[in-house]
Parts: sequence; C-alpha cells; structure tokens
Amino acid sequence: MPQQTVCPNCAEPLDQEDVFCEACGLSLLPPELVEPPTAEPPATEPPAAARPACVHCAAAEVADDGYCEACGGVQPRPRDHQERSLSGVAGVTDRGLRHHRNEDAFTVAATTLPGGAPAVVAVVCDGVSSSARPDEASAAAVDAASESLLTALEQGREPAAAMRHSIAVAARAVAALARDGANPPGRSLNAPACTYVSAVYAAGLVTIGWVGDTRAYWVPDDRAGAEPYRLTEDDSWAARVVAAGLMGEAEAYADPRAHAITGWLGADAEEIDPHTISFTPHVPGVLLVCTDGLWNYAEAATDLAEVVPADARTDPLGAAQTLVKFAVAAGGHDNITVAVLPITPLVETDEDHAPTLLDLPVVPHSATS
Repeated sequence: MPQQTVCPNCAEPLDQEDVFCEACGLSLLPPELVEPPTAEPPATEPPAAARPACVHCAAAEVADDGYCEACGGVQPRPRDHQERSLSGVAGVTDRGLRHHRNEDAFTVAATTLPGGAPAVVAVVCDGVSSSARPDEASAAAVDAASESLLTALEQGREPAAAMRHSIAVAARAVAALARDGANPPGRSLNAPACTYVSAVYAAGLVTIGWVGDTRAYWVPDDRAGAEPYRLTEDDSWAARVVAAGLMGEAEAYADPRAHAITGWLGADAEEIDPHTISFTPHVPGVLLVCTDGLWNYAEAATDLAEVVPADARTDPLGAAQTLVKFAVAAGGHDNITVAVLPITPLVETDEDHAPTLLDLPVVPHSATS
C-alpha cells in the first residue's frame, strides 16, 4: 500500500489505504502492479445484409418490392411458376409475360374412398384482377375447396354433393378476406374475388364444378374417332349473348366485353350459383381444367386438342408443361394454369358403342345446379 500522505501530483491529502488520488485520479500503486488499459475496438457499423442480384442485369439493386432499381426488372417469386405431379394428376401454373404477379392458384391431390378405390382432385382458380388482393382470393379458394373435397370423398360423400359443398366453402373463404382488415387503406377496390373450377375422378366417374370462366375440357386419346368437348359454360357476357342468340360464338368472344364475368367467388358476388356435371367416360383420354390464360389462345375444344400431346394420358406433367409453354409463346398476356387428369375407363367400350362421351353436348346447359 502507498505510504504517501499527500498526492505527489496534486498534493491532495491521502489516507493510508488509498490506492488512487480521489482528487486527480493518479494511481498510487507501484508500476509493476498497474494493468495496462485495454483498448476498446473502434465502433463499426454492422454489415449490411447482402442484397440479391437481379436475375436480368446482375446488379445488386433489388428492392424489397421485387423490382430491380437498376433495370426495373421483376424478380421471380415462388408463385411465378409452380409444377406439381402425383400419380393420376399433374398441374402447372405460370405468371406469363405481361402480369407483374401470378394471380392464379391451383392444387392437385389424391386420396382414397372408403372402399379403398383411388380418387384424384384438381382445383384451379383465377384471381379477378380488378378486385383487391386477387392472388390471395385464388389461394384461399383453392385451399378451402381442396380440403373440403378430400374430406368429403374420404367420408364417402357423393362426388356431386361434395363438389357443391366445397364451392360453398371456398366462397366463404374468399368472402372472409373482405372482412379481415388487410385491404389497402384509402383505396376503393372491389372485394377480393376469383373464378373457380375443380374436377374429381373417382370410381370411373368424372365430376366437374365451376363458377366464372375457368374451364374444363375433355380430350380423348383417339381424336379421329372421338370428339373433344368443352364441358363448362362460362359465367360471362359472351356466354350470355350467345345463349340468347344475339351473337355467334366467334363474334361474341371477339368482342371487348367477352370476358366480363357474371359469376365469381367473393363478398360482393350477388349469389353463388355453382354448376356441376358428372359423366362416365367410355374411352381413354385426359381431362383439362384451366384458366383463360390458356384457353384464350385455343378457345374451341378442337383447337385446344391440337396442342395436347398424344402421350398426355401417360405423361400428364409433360402435357401441362407443353400447354403452358404454348400459351407463353402465343403472347402470355395473362397468368396461365392447367391441370391434367389422365382418364382410363374402368370398363372397355364394346364394339357396338360409339366412342363418344356418353352423348354429352358440347356445352351442357342442363348440368347447372
């Protein structure tokens, strides 16, 4: 301990036990006992998170909204292109070339009936672009409908009844989006909305349900011996004027008002009027369910059938990929989604039965429920 009675630096009186001067801070310990001060590292900014490089120009200037600040290019999002394939069903969706996001949604799934027979399901929805959050609307409808359909089929519910119930469930899920408080503030937009189509193939029976202008087509393997069919009737301005005899189909669908829909899922839909149809195919082929991003470029069933690969039934994913590529190459003006369900009849057609689709008309008006 120090023996000084005053600080050698400032002459401040010291106590016997002091180890430093309380006036000037001088250490009173011998030099060999004083630890050198630890130098503090200079303050540094935390490293900035690495920003992803633009897929178009390679500049690391991609903003949080997904646009490159250097070239303006839109960066890929998970929903921009998706493919799913299961045994007995496959689907592909793509953003296309003109839209900044993919507002379509789809799912494909497989399950078993109570007796053990397999069943496959496809649900395809197209968000209404003029509505708020159309991408969320289509996703909500797909999720709700597919869960409802699979549960009902596993419980042994009749497919047409299960289909109608699932559409009602999907409609409620979309309508709920208008009440969740997440709509953009200060903007006057329609409630979230989408169109809908789904298909079930189980125990040799095909069941289709739809609202809006998403569609289902039947394309047989032997297109020389059996005619392709469009199975759904659009809820649209064009369909109404054609049904009323005011225009021919080609003229109506060439009109700028053609795609104005008269049926959709959403809180502002006047009344949900789901359509269903069931039939038993007699010949092998594929069932296509798709959005207008595909059928805009091949509206007639015969035209669309020309694009469907000959091996579509044995390679449904390849067929879906081919159809999406066709729509992109044709212009890709809209989001494109298609699901392909291979159909192999449980009972072979006898020689006296013409290989037609159970005498089904091209557009089954009587199938509306």
